[in-house]
Amino acid sequence: MYPLADFVDKPSGKQEEGELAFFSSLSDFELVQRCLQENQHALRCMIDRFQGLVWSLCLRLLRDHHESEDVAQEVFMRIFRGLKGWDPRRPLKPWIAAITVNRCRTQMARRNKRALTTPYMNLQPAKPDYTQQGNEWKTEIDAALLQLREDYREVFVLFHEEGMAYEEIAEVTGRPVGTVKTWLHRARTQVFEYLRDRGMLDGVQHELP
Repeated sequence: MYPLADFVDKPSGKQEEGELAFFSSLSDFELVQRCLQENQHALRCMIDRFQGLVWSLCLRLLRDHHESEDVAQEVFMRIFRGLKGWDPRRPLKPWIAAITVNRCRTQMARRNKRALTTPYMNLQPAKPDYTQQGNEWKTEIDAALLQLREDYREVFVLFHEEGMAYEEIAEVTGRPVGTVKTWLHRARTQVFEYLRDRGMLDGVQHELP
């Protein structure tokens, strides 16, 4: 489903599939301990467990499929190298999200630097694989997100698409909870105004999906 599916070797045979099923049932803490032992099944399961989060954040923040693939691969390499430094008293998901967001910021900074000499690069947004139903609505929201500041877009995506709480977003972005709430409110307002101007809110309840 995601480009990261081939990051490590695929299981071969029913025995390996059974072992993967066992590792998939482990808690985040237990899985990390097995990854630190460089167990290939554990590494595979770690990717399976968090590739959806990493891939969706990369794609939504970078707006480019090929860049997202490269950055997502980079993120998992950094995750595996940094697992020793993960504090098991804290949830694993925000820690991984923070690494992902930071790598996306670095990539966007590189892109902006390149744009100084090639101003017409990366003007085309990525095309998410949306289903036919609701395509117009989702496309308009996608376009609205492009209008947001990078930090506003980050908190919007983390809250509305990844379902993170304010405290988790604060941990990911390194900002106080109050700042997260302010940015999220401004992002919602700007998205609402964009949708309203596009005529998407006529005859519907005025709240974001």
